[in-house]
Amino acid sequence: MATDPAGAPLASDSSGLKRLGVEYGLETVLSVDDADLDSDLLAQLPVEWARENALLPIRRDGVACLLVSDPDAVNEQEYVSVLTGLELRPLLAPRSLVLSCIERGYFRKDNSPSDFIDDLVDVPGATESRRQVDDLLQVANDTPVTQLINLILLDAFKQRASDIHVEPFEDRLRIRYRVDGLLYEQPSPPATLVQSLVSRLKVMAHMDIAERRLPQDGMARVRVGEREVDVRVSTVPVAEGERVVLRLLDKSSTLLPLLDLGMEPACQDRFRGLLGGANGIIVVSGPTGSGKTTTLYAALGALDSSRRNILTIEDPIEYRLDNIGQIQVKSKIGLTFASGLRHILRQDPDVILVGETRDTETAEIAIRASLTGHLVFTTLHTNDAPSAIVRLIDMGIEPYLLASCLRGILAQRLVRKLCEHCRAPYVVSESDVRTYGDVWAPLAGKAVWRAVGCDQCTGGYRGRVGLFELLTVTPGLQERIREGQCCLDELRQVSMGDKLPTLTDDGIFKILSGTTSIDEILSSTSI
Repeated sequence: MATDPAGAPLASDSSGLKRLGVEYGLETVLSVDDADLDSDLLAQLPVEWARENALLPIRRDGVACLLVSDPDAVNEQEYVSVLTGLELRPLLAPRSLVLSCIERGYFRKDNSPSDFIDDLVDVPGATESRRQVDDLLQVANDTPVTQLINLILLDAFKQRASDIHVEPFEDRLRIRYRVDGLLYEQPSPPATLVQSLVSRLKVMAHMDIAERRLPQDGMARVRVGEREVDVRVSTVPVAEGERVVLRLLDKSSTLLPLLDLGMEPACQDRFRGLLGGANGIIVVSGPTGSGKTTTLYAALGALDSSRRNILTIEDPIEYRLDNIGQIQVKSKIGLTFASGLRHILRQDPDVILVGETRDTETAEIAIRASLTGHLVFTTLHTNDAPSAIVRLIDMGIEPYLLASCLRGILAQRLVRKLCEHCRAPYVVSESDVRTYGDVWAPLAGKAVWRAVGCDQCTGGYRGRVGLFELLTVTPGLQERIREGQCCLDELRQVSMGDKLPTLTDDGIFKILSGTTSIDEILSSTSI
């Protein structure tokens, strides 16, 4: 390791690096573009060795170079030259930059499972009949199967998939990724590998590989570069074996601040006003997969957890939150939402999150907790905000109690965002409005965007954004609830009278702003 005159390792600051470069006659670099990271060069060098020695071959301005952090490591530099078969020009860079480029370069490297699947037929034992596979643990540790699963996980992560589906059929094994809410089929491994794949996944998730008759749930953790990703694994027995779904839980893409959810400024200001309340209940409603948990976590992140005791009860716990106590529902031992909520109330909480209000007992306890000085968050599965009021009353909550504690209801959906690289403009005609319905009349004659598709996106879309409808409980609405005047149509009329933006209004705004398309709003909502 190169050292300064005092014998201590040189600092990684730019001035120290340049002095070291002058001493050794090397050019110094402080940044590397993605275009310099050559997959062909990386393919010759194992990533573990590259990390250990902080050396990385790149191609800068068409010239094969080698990023080095220690100019004295001559033997290691010669080793890389032998592996690549090239005379590499050394470039001196901070160790942190070299390691960062290693993670970026190997993540970008084309490791598609399809090529590996094509070669599996030549692997000894890979095409054995599944009935001949008895030693499940030996099969689970089979190197080709392990490599295939790692490639599938990495490929799914690169494609921004939220779930991986492993679906066995009589004559084939189907692999599908869920990207931006839709499933896309991937290259299929040989059907004879289904038991091997399932067994390996069970080992990763600490599940019972011998139990094939009952559904199981487990959790694994994988590393992608410097990031750790939790993988929730669920298996269910089907006629052809076991079907597996892997949920990829990446904190960096799901734990978002309120600013990044897609709320319009006025809606966000009103929602933050609700979060500032000392007590009451706030409901987030929407169908499964509409982003309710992400919104609730963002809401908790906006609160001061250092001075408030925040507790949650969830099924399951999606992500671990700093400075917040989280309880996992365990129905088998009697720890339900209702029983857990009772115990939470003895923990001196200020804020409580109930993952889902599923039954009357949970609803009653949550309502009474909000009446006794706690701020309570919960979710319901309803189509819009007014429907949540009707649902709670149908569950047996007395109208006068609901009127006293309900502060607001946030209804939401998730819609795909148009790819900014390929979206195309067009003008909405009168015939389009007649086709779509009168609700789209404000778009007539306006310029909007449609999906096209390119190599930067999936079918013309990339990423998702929320649609929001926030119904705040005004004195007038509170009085209607107290008097039991909770007909759904009447509640919607009250909301319209208060001029509160609906899901339709938010959808139209995002269409006009070029965020999404009319087709996406129509397919993702009941508008």
